[in-house]
Amino acid sequence: MSDQPTITVEDDLDGYIPRQIIANDLDVSFDEAVGATLVDVEDGQIVEGRVVRVDKDEVLLDIGYKSEGVIPSRELSIRNDVDPNEIVSLGDHIEALVLQKEDKDGRLILSKKRAQYERAWGDIEKKKEEDGVVSGPVIEVVKGGLILDIGLRGFLPASLVELRRVRDLQPYVGRQLEAKIIELDKNRNNVVLSRRAWLEETQREQREEFLENLKPGETRKGVVSSVVNFGAFVDLGGMDGLIHVSELSWKHVDHPGSVVNVGDEVEVQVLDVDLSRERISLSLKATQQDPWQEFATGHRVGELVYGRVTKLVPFGAFVQVGDGIEGLVHISEMSAHHVDLPEQVVTPGEELWVKIIDLDLQRRRISLSIKQAAEGGVVASEYQEHFGEHAYDDEGNYIGSSDTGAEEAWADYYAEAGEAVPGSAPTPPGAPPVVEGAAVAAAPATEPVAAEPVAAEPVAAEPVAEAAEAPVADAATES
Repeated sequence: MSDQPTITVEDDLDGYIPRQIIANDLDVSFDEAVGATLVDVEDGQIVEGRVVRVDKDEVLLDIGYKSEGVIPSRELSIRNDVDPNEIVSLGDHIEALVLQKEDKDGRLILSKKRAQYERAWGDIEKKKEEDGVVSGPVIEVVKGGLILDIGLRGFLPASLVELRRVRDLQPYVGRQLEAKIIELDKNRNNVVLSRRAWLEETQREQREEFLENLKPGETRKGVVSSVVNFGAFVDLGGMDGLIHVSELSWKHVDHPGSVVNVGDEVEVQVLDVDLSRERISLSLKATQQDPWQEFATGHRVGELVYGRVTKLVPFGAFVQVGDGIEGLVHISEMSAHHVDLPEQVVTPGEELWVKIIDLDLQRRRISLSIKQAAEGGVVASEYQEHFGEHAYDDEGNYIGSSDTGAEEAWADYYAEAGEAVPGSAPTPPGAPPVVEGAAVAAAPATEPVAAEPVAAEPVAAEPVAEAAEAPVADAATES
């Protein structure tokens, strides 16, 4: 035995106790012996090592090479601008891909995300072949969609996030989503995903059951999920149905957004269920009171109503007599005298009394007469209420006078209707005072009605053919 003292380290922090060196037992040089203990690496190789240092801009990885490998922060994760401490910790064993054996400073440059990418790509190709599903958190909102971390950056288009298009994608950040792979191109580093395809597959049975239980004619409650030019989609609690623009309202609709907004709770009627195409047709107006039915219920032929001229046409004038209700005054019903053009009698915006001479609910057409209104008749009940029952006889004929508070009554009427009071309130039929019980006489909006003088010249009879040829236009269509 040698007289050299034994070297021991009892309290070494790494727990390493070196053995006693008593002789040179190496068969090779010292450099060769050291080199034999080091790993050999090549560019593009995946290696494994232990994290020995974490800085704000890089991580050092011991892979058994002659020096620690450096992982720049940009090569740690597929996510942008990450804190290295959020990705790795001291002592972690991770994989990395060799980017460069020696940079200009002689350092070994590694990439954790590239190693992760290579490993993930093989798994994704296999899942694509098996028509499988990938899962990962949403890490970013980009133009046109979302980025999912599935080991690499998977692109999920906005149109494929849900069964219907989603406008606000920000709430999805951080959520774990499942999706099908619909496009894969390694050369272009392109992976396109579809969550909608996964939802359709997993919810197919539920949708079929939902559609089978949905019957035309029934009423359902839902929430407006999107508004488009041709209508609005409503989430019925399982599937979306479409309300076509023609089914949104009894009135004419320029754009669906003027009737409903996203998030509105609505009650709709099911019009049709197409099982083969999985489409549901809905109606909003079917759950609302039909204004034509309401008008027809509250009025009858022969009544006097007050209206506003909305449009002139060669064969007459359209007069609005209710909310969304327009009737036609044919040119032959404008005056006791012969009229060549409607503008000789009325102008757009003018308010006047007209008599209902025909009411066709089936065809949604009302025929009105200015000429017959001047001859008197029964005033519609809504006007009697405003002028007081004392001003009318039992048959509804106006028997009051201009001093019965007509001005105040008309002001109240317009206030309730939410309209501006015209410069001069219309004179009720029969004003100025007429003999009690006499027929009601119609008056224009600003002048009292004077008795119609006997024509000095014979009135030319209106040709029957001319009246027949001028169709009674559909008020709903014309409006």
